[in-house]
Amino acid sequence: MKISILLPLKENFSPTYAGAVSLFINDTLRSSKFRKNITVYGHTNYKKRLNQKYFNIDIKKNFFSSQNKEYVKKFIEIEKKNNSQIIELHNRPIYLKYLVNDLKEKDYILYFHNDPLTMSGSKSIKERSFLLNSCYRIVFNSNWSKKRFLQKMKSDAINSEKLIVINQSASKNKINFKNKEKLITFVGKLNRSKGYDLFGNAVIRILKKYKDWSAYVIGDEPRDKLDFKHERLKNFGFKEHKDVINIYKKTSIAVVCSRWDEPFGRTSLEAAANGCAVIISNRGGLPETITNGRILKKLNVNEIYKNIENLIKNSSIRKKYQTLSYKNFYLSHEYVSEQIDKIRNNLSKINKPYLSHSQSNLRILHITNFNERHNGRLFFNTGRRLNNGFIRLGHSVLEFSDRDIVSRGKSIKDIYGSNTLNDKLIKTCYHFKPDLIVLGHADMISKDILYNLKKDYSNLKIAQWFLDPLNRNGPDFYKNKKRILDKSDVIDGNFLTTSPDAVSFLSKKQMNYFIPNPSDQSMETLDNFKKDCSNDVFFALSHGVHRGQLKSRSSDDREKFIKSLINKCKNIRFDLFGMDNIQPIWADQYFKNISNSKMGLNLSRGTPIKYYSSDRITQIIGNGLVTLIDEKTCYADFFDETEMVFYKNITDLSEKIEKISEDEKLRKIIGQNGKAKYMKYFNSTLVADFIINKTYEINATKKYLWHKP
Repeated sequence: MKISILLPLKENFSPTYAGAVSLFINDTLRSSKFRKNITVYGHTNYKKRLNQKYFNIDIKKNFFSSQNKEYVKKFIEIEKKNNSQIIELHNRPIYLKYLVNDLKEKDYILYFHNDPLTMSGSKSIKERSFLLNSCYRIVFNSNWSKKRFLQKMKSDAINSEKLIVINQSASKNKINFKNKEKLITFVGKLNRSKGYDLFGNAVIRILKKYKDWSAYVIGDEPRDKLDFKHERLKNFGFKEHKDVINIYKKTSIAVVCSRWDEPFGRTSLEAAANGCAVIISNRGGLPETITNGRILKKLNVNEIYKNIENLIKNSSIRKKYQTLSYKNFYLSHEYVSEQIDKIRNNLSKINKPYLSHSQSNLRILHITNFNERHNGRLFFNTGRRLNNGFIRLGHSVLEFSDRDIVSRGKSIKDIYGSNTLNDKLIKTCYHFKPDLIVLGHADMISKDILYNLKKDYSNLKIAQWFLDPLNRNGPDFYKNKKRILDKSDVIDGNFLTTSPDAVSFLSKKQMNYFIPNPSDQSMETLDNFKKDCSNDVFFALSHGVHRGQLKSRSSDDREKFIKSLINKCKNIRFDLFGMDNIQPIWADQYFKNISNSKMGLNLSRGTPIKYYSSDRITQIIGNGLVTLIDEKTCYADFFDETEMVFYKNITDLSEKIEKISEDEKLRKIIGQNGKAKYMKYFNSTLVADFIINKTYEINATKKYLWHKP
């Protein structure tokens, strides 16, 4: 994977007069695992270059055209031959609009080292929206800079994972605190924006009063003609970076008193890394540069004087700041380089079509049973919940209801309708050209067809979700096992509502993940905890979606359990369906009945297994009922007793039901807390996001409650 870094025009990538951008790139590249694959492009008149792979872009002065345009144009010509995957831009957002027109298939990472609202190409909301849509990631050197970028932007931008803060770095050198001198140091341009006038007036007063202290000033640009003279005040002018560091090593107190809003502040960072007691102004991102130090309450001469004097008088406090600044410093070049490499590494793993549509615009073909032939009987199924999640993430979703297609495609020539189904899938992929196929219990889709589709569309990814129980003693175990393993060779991500570590037959080589049954804000609309309910406990058996009625079968263990529970709970009002000749309920009737119950029994088929639950858990807890669940499901890993009720056995369950039935306040608290947490952390958008990230092996920055990396 090739990476190109484009410097701002006239940024001197040279030890002589190297700016903050050049130093940042040079320092972090030294530790990067991608170093051999990276070329830095820039323009400088200095022959000596920093120790990185560098290409100098020669441009001629032309009074009739923009130098920036000419500079980028020449880079584009080079890049078309070079063919890098990633282009990293530093501090010139205006370049991006030139680049994306000619280099559309590149992945762009934009770094801001200054205030975005002061830079050409990012001043307006329209410009910043363009940057957000065009870049894979935008990296800021401080939270302050990120906030500036987001000013007046819409919520989708505010919540975007594209925006990342990676602070600047500094070398943490070995320090001998015995070598610290009674020395006060100022580093920066000698103008009022850097507060040099404030420092100069304050330090002259200090030197007059404290005869054993000295001061160093390192900086150029004396445009304001600020000339402070004292026999113990040395003004060195410009010094190379290594010389500045050597001075910091012997400095006791460093002062950074900028008037202007520093986006971050490398000088204070380096002072802290070299064991100085640092005094800074509370402007811009400066407070983010130190872990231990003094932040000026007011920015004036007297305040600076008082803080310096306090550190002179109190040597123990001064030495404490020095020690802690050094000890707690973590923004090393190695650390920051690692953060940048994580972004590059994610890009190296992602297939191009995914990026060409951008992370917020995948084409997803979702194949599952949407029950179109049953007149909306199960409009709230998991497939539709996940559809909603994918769509809310900004993806284009096409439903492919396999069992409905099969039912319509049966004929004498195709008894089972499977040939019709797979032929339709091929034609649909030809027209839709999906980036991702998501399978949900799509048993009749041919594995061979999926193999061929991956050959035809080399960047196609396939994910599979599965909701049925996988406990060895449970119903249909061997059938479900076969369904899971059938397509394992062609699946990029396997997502189960059972914990994979509880399922012995799964291959460790395969990407297997647990997902919770997703809730959805458009479906879980009831708030039973807000009202009084006539019934205590709700439970419904389905007996087959297709029939929508009782079917003849052998008795169900759940029926036996419930009948025993009823015998123990004499005063409890149960609302039961699908047993004792009471027909199952579906669609809106289901929600009408569930709306009148305080508690819902989350009882699944078979012996409880880690994390498995049927999708009724979503309908119960998502509508504000108190959820009753066997503790062997291990849902206590995610919820506490104020959010969900766990029972050990039927006796324990009956006691807890009676207690909650009698304590209305407790019931409403558990119902409210349970819904709030489930809807926040187990919602369809997060589950859909998890499926995409794991299928594409993206190390997402967000944490999922149910997943520990």
